[in-house]
Amino acid sequence: MTENGNSGRSATRAGRPGKRKRTGAQQAGKERPSTIRDVAQQAGVSVATVSRTLAGNYPVSEEARARVMAAVETLHYVVNVHAKALSGRVAGPVALVIKDITGPSLAHVAAGVEQEAADRGRLSLVCATHDDATREDALVQLMREQHAAAVLLVGGVVPDAAYEGRMVGYARALDAAGSRLVLVGRPAPAPGLPVTVVDYDNRGGAFQAASHLLASGHRRVLFLGGEAGLSSGDERRAGYRDALRAHGADHVEELDTTGTYTRASGYVRTRDALRAGLEFTGVFASSDMVALGALAALREAGLGVPDDVSVVGFDDVPFATDLTPALTTVRVPYEELGRTAVRLALEREESLGGDDHVVLGTQLVIRQSVRRL
Repeated sequence: MTENGNSGRSATRAGRPGKRKRTGAQQAGKERPSTIRDVAQQAGVSVATVSRTLAGNYPVSEEARARVMAAVETLHYVVNVHAKALSGRVAGPVALVIKDITGPSLAHVAAGVEQEAADRGRLSLVCATHDDATREDALVQLMREQHAAAVLLVGGVVPDAAYEGRMVGYARALDAAGSRLVLVGRPAPAPGLPVTVVDYDNRGGAFQAASHLLASGHRRVLFLGGEAGLSSGDERRAGYRDALRAHGADHVEELDTTGTYTRASGYVRTRDALRAGLEFTGVFASSDMVALGALAALREAGLGVPDDVSVVGFDDVPFATDLTPALTTVRVPYEELGRTAVRLALEREESLGGDDHVVLGTQLVIRQSVRRL
């Protein structure tokens, strides 16, 4: 009986180490994620052995590897990617920071970024600022802390002193962290900064659109432009005025309007121009969303397109071909903008060189919304 009793106590003691291996992370209702120390304790190895096993950059015995991987699975351990980024063992993500993820043109830029990043084995992150500079500041800082390989800022801006100061700060802070600031569809604040710019020919595209109307006999063209001071809006307005001069047409101040790139803005401006009795036979809308609003206002007034008024847009978003009539517009290579931005940033990171400033071309796509007079 004494032997049996002692054996029982020995068995109990022998079982205790196994119980001690059960960490707090294993208990029901645990409040914290498993750590590398939990894995080491569960596997009965050192933290260094766990680290070497997971990194795969140091020889570890098959027995130790099997125990570590079993513990990782049991504890649902997730590798600290931030720590790996600090050690240079994992490639940083590509971060896309945009104003609004629902806009059709920006969504296509995001698609290009995601596709190119995926092709290169990188994770892509998409963040929206909702046009809040403070939020943009916070997101850029967060991406810097997360060791993003590149931070892409997308969309037109008002290039004032405040904007320039913020971009200079972003560029230098990201460069110091081994990252790269990429401005997509917005201007660089100053020469000589560690920044990559990927833009498209706003002015040339607008010149093509307005010239198509003027060459078709439309001498009075209502221009539904973007906001005054907005980089893309000013460039498209300049292209419109270039076309007027090139075709010997007068610039009529009342026909040169400003507003947002929205359907509502296109509708209101066109409606107001008609109510004011302004004479025009053509409309150049500075975005396809604006054109959509203009078409609604024209139809509401009983005017046919293109029989009474011809309309040209800008962007060539997917719905442009589904309108009746199909919309003549300027095609912007939005997906290629995203792809090019990622490619240039990552090639620079990999010391493969690459340009710091690229301008992609735009193309007039002629459909059925313009009639020759």
